[in-house]
Amino acid sequence: MENESDERRSAPLAATAKRAARDPERTRLAILDAATQEFAQNGFGGARVDAVAARAGSNKRMIYHYFGNKENLYLAVLDETYRGIRVAERQLQLGDLPPEEAMASLVQFTWNYFIAHPEFISLLNTENLMQAKFLKRSDRIRDLHSPLVDMLGDLLERGASAGVFRGGVDPVQLYVSIAALGFFYLSNRWTLSTIFGRDLGSGASLKKRGEHIVSMVLGYLSPAEQDAQRKSRYGRAMG
Repeated sequence: MENESDERRSAPLAATAKRAARDPERTRLAILDAATQEFAQNGFGGARVDAVAARAGSNKRMIYHYFGNKENLYLAVLDETYRGIRVAERQLQLGDLPPEEAMASLVQFTWNYFIAHPEFISLLNTENLMQAKFLKRSDRIRDLHSPLVDMLGDLLERGASAGVFRGGVDPVQLYVSIAALGFFYLSNRWTLSTIFGRDLGSGASLKKRGEHIVSMVLGYLSPAEQDAQRKSRYGRAMG
């Protein structure tokens, strides 16, 4: 009887191992997807490898086989999370659009991506609470973001040459502002909704916020706004 019981318990593990052997990449992606949800919901400290295995329809041995330990699994989730948004950005093909339209598309895309991927917000909050402890170990993160900086830099140069953007804009500072205008709103919408007595998570509110962010960014980039700021500084200096 004991042998039969052992065989019944080992059967699911054997079946999982066979499936993983047949399609290792599919198994790895299933584990990554499950881990993303687990870390997003429970943070690094609260996440459990057992729970990841259950979500993925796998087992802990397979997770350790592919990722080594919980820390490596979490780092792989971070890398994949950033890779997802960077890959999607490249599909926008902003170089084919006029500068103002391209910038509006990038800003709106970023806002929509944050809405569609709440796990992105949660994971970044978790990693910032740990002061980027694990992200600092990534050997991919800077390579992932260099194309973004180059793309924004080219777009800003095109806009300045066409006379529709101000000159001298730092692409990194600009992207931080674009991300912050959406990230802060979404990560704090529950407290903000309570404070102001509005449902800031409703579809209508989210749509208005997206339009507001686009207007703010394009307004800042406007050469007319730059000229107005220069005149204001000149007036104060003369006074």
